[in-house]
Amino acid sequence: QVQLVESGGALVQPGGSLRLSCVASGFIFSRYTMTWYRQAPGKERELVAVITNGGGSTNYADSVKGRFTISRDNAKNTVYLQMNSLKPEDTAVYYCNALSWAPIVTNYWGQGTQVTVSS
Repeated sequence: QVQLVESGGALVQPGGSLRLSCVASGFIFSRYTMTWYRQAPGKERELVAVITNGGGSTNYADSVKGRFTISRDNAKNTVYLQMNSLKPEDTAVYYCNALSWAPIVTNYWGQGTQVTVSS
């Protein structure tokens, strides 16, 4: 059974930090590009950060560059999102996504973890 389980969301003050984790099971994690998305109330889901299957390449939304860092540990089937200098506009549900293109396109989603940035 395929599972992506996010954790680490919390209420944090502006300027604070959080580390999100997403643990994968039921598929070959090291073959998948992993992406963090987020969705704020009343807004569309947006890409936050992506990391290739081997971890050699990453990319970020402009809004989080320099503040967030995506990483992965293929031995632990886990992807992380380190979030620093958090702002109220970072408030959203954060979702983990796994994507592979071969041999067929396969796409998995987690259930999300809530991040609230507020004083």
